[in-house]
Amino acid sequence: MDRHDVIVLGAGLAGLRAATVLAAAGLDVVVLEAQDGVGGRQRTDRVDGFLLDRGFQVLNPAYPAVRRWVDVDALDMASFPVGVRVRRTHGLVELAHPARHPSRLRATLASGLLDARELAALAAWSGGAIAAPRLAIRAARDGDDARLAEEWDRLGVRGPLRREVLEPFLAGVVAEGDGTTSDAFVRLLVRMFALGRPGLPAAGIQALPEQLAQRARTVGARIRLAHDAERVTHDGEGVRVDVAGGDPLRADAVVVAVGPERAASLAGVQPPTTHGLQTWWLDAPASPTRSRMLHLDGTRSGPVLHTAVVSGTAPSYAPRGRFLVEATCLLGDASERDVRMQLRHVWGAEVDAWRLLRRDDVRHALPAQPPPLRTTRPARVGERMYVAGDHRDTASIQGALVSGDRVARAVLADLGA
Repeated sequence: MDRHDVIVLGAGLAGLRAATVLAAAGLDVVVLEAQDGVGGRQRTDRVDGFLLDRGFQVLNPAYPAVRRWVDVDALDMASFPVGVRVRRTHGLVELAHPARHPSRLRATLASGLLDARELAALAAWSGGAIAAPRLAIRAARDGDDARLAEEWDRLGVRGPLRREVLEPFLAGVVAEGDGTTSDAFVRLLVRMFALGRPGLPAAGIQALPEQLAQRARTVGARIRLAHDAERVTHDGEGVRVDVAGGDPLRADAVVVAVGPERAASLAGVQPPTTHGLQTWWLDAPASPTRSRMLHLDGTRSGPVLHTAVVSGTAPSYAPRGRFLVEATCLLGDASERDVRMQLRHVWGAEVDAWRLLRRDDVRHALPAQPPPLRTTRPARVGERMYVAGDHRDTASIQGALVSGDRVARAVLADLGA
C-alpha cells in the first residue's frame, strides 16, 4: 500500500495550490483527481474547432492571489472592455468606465442610465470597500453586513442603473438574482472589477489550472488523474484513502479539496448552499456586433442575464470565419426557444441560423455568500483531515487559491514540517 506524507483530493485551484506549498516544503505529496484532467470546475473542451469553457468564466488579474501565484503573461490573456451595452426599450445604449474608455464618455452620458442621486449613493456604497477593503471585511465580521438588495434599498439605489445594469450583471457574477448575497462580499467584488480587467486565457480557462499543475509537478507533487477517492478513514496514526477500482493509499494527512458537494461526504463537513448557472454556447456565421462588450437586457424580457461574442475578445475561441456567442442564465427552466427569442431582442439580429454547440448546466457554480460575510473557515475539520476550496473562503478564484495556501500552511504547522 502506497504511503505518503500528504494526499490531496482534487486537482482544482485549491488542491493544486495546497499541493505546491506542501511539496515545495519537501513533503511527499500525491494529488488524486477523479476527472481525466486538472481544473475542477475550470475545464475547457474543444468542440468543432471552438474552445468551450464549462460555463462562462473569466479571470480577473487584479485578484491578489492571482498576482502572487500566477504567471498571467504566460496565459496570453485577452481582456474584455470595462463596460457594457444595454438593450433598453428604445434601443441599445453603452455604459463604459470613463477613465478606461474616455472616448466613450459621450455615449455613456447619453445612455439615460445615469441618475445623479443613484450615482452618489452607489459611490458612497462602494467607496469604502475600494479604499479600505480590510476595514470592510472586519466590519462584516462584526455584524455590519446585510443582504445586497436590502442595503441598496436603504441607500435609495432604486433607479435604472440598478434595475437594468447592476442587477442582471451581478446575478451572473454571484449566481443568484434575489439580492440575497452579502453586501460586503459584493462590494469587494466590485472593487476587483474597478481595479482589474477580467479576460480569458488564449487556450481557455483551463490554462490557469494547467499552469498551477505544472508548477506543482515542478516542486515534486505527483498528480494522478482518473483516481476517484471513495472514502477517507483514520488508520492508526494516519489516514487511509480508498480509491475506486484501485489500491488504497495511506498518508500522515489528507487535504480534501473537491467540490462542496463531494467534500461533505468525504470529510463529514456540513454541505454549503450553492447556486447554479447555465451557459448556452452558439456558433454564429457572422458577428452581430463589432463591440467586445458584455450585452445586458435592461428590459428583462427573458432568462438571459448577459450575452457576448466571446471570440470578439478572444479570437482563439472560434475557428476562422465563425463567431462564438455565449448566453448565461441562472440554472432553472430556460428553454432554447426562450433564449433565442431574448437573444434576437438583445442583439437586434436574426439568430435562428446560429447553431447550438452545447448547453452547460453547472449545478454548483458558486457557493452562496449570505450575510454576515465569513472569509475563512477552519482548515482542520478532524484528526489529520483538512478541507480547502472556495466554499471555505470566498466564492471566487481568489478564495480558492487563498484557501489552498492557508490549508497547506496549517498542515505544515501540524506536521512540524
